[in-house]
Amino acid sequence: AISLHENRLKTYCKLFLKSFAISAFTFGGGFVIVTFMKRKFVDTLHWLDEQEMLDFTALAQSSPGAIAVNAAILVGLKICGAAGMAAVLGTILPPMIILSVVSFFYSAFSSNLFVALALKGMQAGVAAVILDVAWDLGEGMVKKKSLYLNLILAGAFAADLFLGVNVIYIILAAAGAGILRAVLQKKDKEGREGSL
Repeated sequence: AISLHENRLKTYCKLFLKSFAISAFTFGGGFVIVTFMKRKFVDTLHWLDEQEMLDFTALAQSSPGAIAVNAAILVGLKICGAAGMAAVLGTILPPMIILSVVSFFYSAFSSNLFVALALKGMQAGVAAVILDVAWDLGEGMVKKKSLYLNLILAGAFAADLFLGVNVIYIILAAAGAGILRAVLQKKDKEGREGSL
């Protein structure tokens, strides 16, 4: 029993430390941190599979609040249950510490040319990381070879890029399309079972 308790404690500590490290060295918002969470918890530690991470990303994006915190809640709950809130604590502490320091020295930072140039450079890096995660998640959807899912993906992309549709409407429409597909599949399955 002590060994099991120690293993759980090690898992909680590891979850906290990994979440803390990811959050501390991630600039650019929720999608960037989700990319690093995927690499750490799916690719390296194998605590989650890719489909779960895709689902968590969709839920984190469509739920109110910060994407990073929402994703940390879902990942933490999946890995450690209620004690997985260690992931949330690890995710929110670095920004709180950094923003406290920045706000204290804001007047010195705001007029510093080197800080301004560093932020411009970070913007370019963040854009590259977001493109990487979009490519990675999109590639996972295309590999499923589902015409229906690929049409939703292409439609959402076109609605955002060419039509400028608000992302909330795109998410709601995609969710509606997913629900419609589930309902139709359920009716089709019931119809087949009824005919047997």
